Amino acid sequence: MFKKFYRIVFPLTMIVSFNSKSQSHNPGQHIEKSGLATVAPSPVLPGKYADPHIAVFNKHFYIYPTTDGKTGWASDSFSCWSSSDMVHWKNEGTILDLKNDLTWAHTHAWAPAIAFKKGKYYYYYSANKNIGVATANSPQGPFKDPIGKPLVAANAFKGQMIDPMVFVDSDGQAYLYWGQGNCNMVQLNEDMISFDTSKVITIRPEGFNEGSFMLKRKGIYYLMWSEYDTRDPRYSIAYATSKSPLGPFVKAEGQSILKGSGTIKGAGHHSVVQVPGKDEWYIAYHRFVIPDGDGYNRETCISPMRFDAAGNILPINAFERIKRVRITK
Repeated sequence: MFKKFYRIVFPLTMIVSFNSKSQSHNPGQHIEKSGLATVAPSPVLPGKYADPHIAVFNKHFYIYPTTDGKTGWASDSFSCWSSSDMVHWKNEGTILDLKNDLTWAHTHAWAPAIAFKKGKYYYYYSANKNIGVATANSPQGPFKDPIGKPLVAANAFKGQMIDPMVFVDSDGQAYLYWGQGNCNMVQLNEDMISFDTSKVITIRPEGFNEGSFMLKRKGIYYLMWSEYDTRDPRYSIAYATSKSPLGPFVKAEGQSILKGSGTIKGAGHHSVVQVPGKDEWYIAYHRFVIPDGDGYNRETCISPMRFDAAGNILPINAFERIKRVRITK
């Protein structure tokens, strides 16, 4: 079932904000932007990590990334990082090991997402181009496979079965989004580990490649995604809006809301987190390692994300440093 896309132009206002204070990793990465010398923000995680899913649980922020640095993205396990302020991050260790914890896939551990519902954490991930689900009683895991098979098997739908995103709406209904080449969407059953395959909606927004993400703000649903290939320096982020989590969606035209500039290249495959109790938002994403990175050697960054009065997402300044964020609610 295909939903039709309508196109509309949203006015966008560029935010330019620079902060000369350096962070803890890779200081002195000088770039040129609009004729001004500045320093690219350091990655928030030390080392090579990509496809970060950022979330907040129990007054802590968590990042669930892909472990990077291998040609062909051949990682076989997932880790978790935690922070009380979004600046200083602690490695919580391996939370799911494909070789030890799965019977149906042992490599290509990519692009996870996580949700909390009724006292349990549900972790969705790509494994050997299938989508799996795992559960735990803690956001740090360990996570276990409750079904012993893929939630979405390779070749079940057109395109690659990778890059899951889980979204729990304010009414408690959960939705799963996934796919490379096409965006697939479906309501999850109450158990969070199954769905009706006859109700899957498949769409392909203009420019869509992979990395779906869904958020809701002030009654508007934002379907976000990455355009171009992750190995392409032009890798970037676009979005569309709807009054429903399943569309139809209207794409925001104009420039990408996040893309590389200067020595920042391949900025994409993101996630977004809201500070509890505030209209304050941050976007986590990867870029090519600076210097000399590529689509197999990427690092995780975080930038502030803002909206205008009409609800449009403003272009994100990839050179703006985040400050310490405290969760009070």
